Amino acid sequence: MDQPASDKVKAFVSEFKGRALKAGDPDYDNSRAVWNGAIDRKPAVIARCADVHQVASAVRFARDADLEISVRGGGHNYAGTAVGDGGLMIHLGGMNQVSVDPAARRVRCGGGATWANVDAAAQQHALAMPGGIISHTGVAGLTLGGGIGWLTKMAGLTCDNLMAAEVVTADGRIVQASRDSEPDLLWALKGGGGNFGIVTSFDFALHPVGPMVQLALLFAPLEDGAAALRLAQDHFDALPADIAGFLAIGLTAPPEPFVPEAHRGKVGHGVFIVGFGSPEEHAKAVAPLRGALKPLWELVTPMPFVALQQMFDGSASWGTLAYEKALYVGSLSDGALAVIGEHVPRKKSPLSFAPTFRLNGKYLAADDSDTAFGGGRSPVYVFNIAAHAPPGAPRELYDEDRAWVRGFWDAMRPHAGGTGSYVNFIADAEEDRVKASYGAEKYARLARIKRKWDPDNVFHRNANIRPA
Repeated sequence: MDQPASDKVKAFVSEFKGRALKAGDPDYDNSRAVWNGAIDRKPAVIARCADVHQVASAVRFARDADLEISVRGGGHNYAGTAVGDGGLMIHLGGMNQVSVDPAARRVRCGGGATWANVDAAAQQHALAMPGGIISHTGVAGLTLGGGIGWLTKMAGLTCDNLMAAEVVTADGRIVQASRDSEPDLLWALKGGGGNFGIVTSFDFALHPVGPMVQLALLFAPLEDGAAALRLAQDHFDALPADIAGFLAIGLTAPPEPFVPEAHRGKVGHGVFIVGFGSPEEHAKAVAPLRGALKPLWELVTPMPFVALQQMFDGSASWGTLAYEKALYVGSLSDGALAVIGEHVPRKKSPLSFAPTFRLNGKYLAADDSDTAFGGGRSPVYVFNIAAHAPPGAPRELYDEDRAWVRGFWDAMRPHAGGTGSYVNFIADAEEDRVKASYGAEKYARLARIKRKWDPDNVFHRNANIRPA
């Protein structure tokens, strides 16, 4: 950093109304840490903001000091885009307030809120919305990339439920985006990523859910893998509207009480069927698959919705060394199943697996042009391959499974519709993959909106869309 910039940082630290931290300050290292333990970057200054005006002030300072801006909401991005070396990190962690209007079925949450914050507040009124499968994921990052979760079949994407947003722009202004005010900006926020500004609050529609839901986890061993996945695929699209399916491909049976001791540590495929209606309807939906699959072990139980949201937290604890790649796959064809059968046994870490989401139901109700989401509104699987090494694990374990992810992804490409992917699952955001994910027409519209709101590409630490 040159001397004028250094002097500006010192002045900012002394004058900033929030908390401004430099290397050596108490809480600097804690504030720069993100979920992915493989990321270790050191910003010149961290602005811990408590309100939208402090965010706007931090943006104006960074522009004046010519510092690269990174934005941290929940800090759960695989690529670690929330933190960079030598720039300004705008930390929204303190802006995690959640306010629920149960009569209107609306919720407003700050840009630093996590899904655990939202779920806890909304479930007091038996309300929820689609929100991923890891509770400490940030609301902001998930929403801005689209947002897939347990409720997607019943309620669409997270971004489908976004009603309004408060945004700090690249020139430090505060604007409101809604159907009646800056509708193009709101459209771009529904899947276009963090390209257009810093969202400091979100307004969402909520849906009646819980407080109890129904879970069935059926575990098929690898030797029955292809047959089990074929059965699951056929079964998922026949499920009622309020029952969703999910595949944990390559799941290692955890050392939990519900897993028979003899089967703990075995690798197989987890077939999940989650019901948001009555126990009787769920039991009726599970019975045919359970009979055909003959699982090695199973967990069929009611549970609180908040517990469902936390079910995979243990596989992605804070500090996990993590890497991922993903593809849209139209179906689990014989060729795709052969690739899965070949590559799953090669993983080294017990936490690595391929979470595979079926997009159907309410997801299909929106027109592709309704949001900026980078995926067509047709039935599809989001096939994600995730390398997870436990916090503190040898770096070699992470490196081996990162290579496993890349090899697996390359082998699956011929069985996908191209290199396009759910943008929240792109750890290496190469420009061609980002364009492939959105498609030419949607990308061009996003680039025009980017030109209006961020012509200098200030917000580029993301799946970047360059200004037209």
